[in-house]
Amino acid sequence: MTDAGIPSYRRSARTDGQMWLLLAFGLLFFWAGSTIDPADNCSADGRECAPWLVPLAQGFGALITLGAGLNMLANPNRGSFVDPVTGDLVWWKGRIGSSSGDEGRVHPSQISKLRIVRQDDSDDAVHLYDRAGERLFWFDQEMIPWPYQHWADRLAAQWPHIVVEKGD
Repeated sequence: MTDAGIPSYRRSARTDGQMWLLLAFGLLFFWAGSTIDPADNCSADGRECAPWLVPLAQGFGALITLGAGLNMLANPNRGSFVDPVTGDLVWWKGRIGSSSGDEGRVHPSQISKLRIVRQDDSDDAVHLYDRAGERLFWFDQEMIPWPYQHWADRLAAQWPHIVVEKGD
């Protein structure tokens, strides 16, 4: 927690539940492809056979497992915090302070609006705008903790000029 009352947030690939689910999903397909005999992959009457599905499932599982495993090995992270020295809101995706990631910084006095857009089929989208109405790049819903509205309300309580807008 920062002195400004805005909680710092950090999430890495190793602490992200989605990465662990992808790894488990890939391992399940790889394991299933390893244990099923392709010759046995036929209907009871023998008319419908698809022995090619077994190695396809195994390969699919191997690719998903490899992708999730490599991402967890690289362990990119994302998050945000209020810098106690400058008072700036700092956010990053990748590695903070390195050239391999995206990083942004703005003093809250320069923020005009935080917009939370409700999306039907996926996670809500979050956008941050400066006083000129320009969207601040690299800041999105991955940078702040869920529920996003709670974090946005705390930001607006600390800096009342910031408008929190909910849209569809």
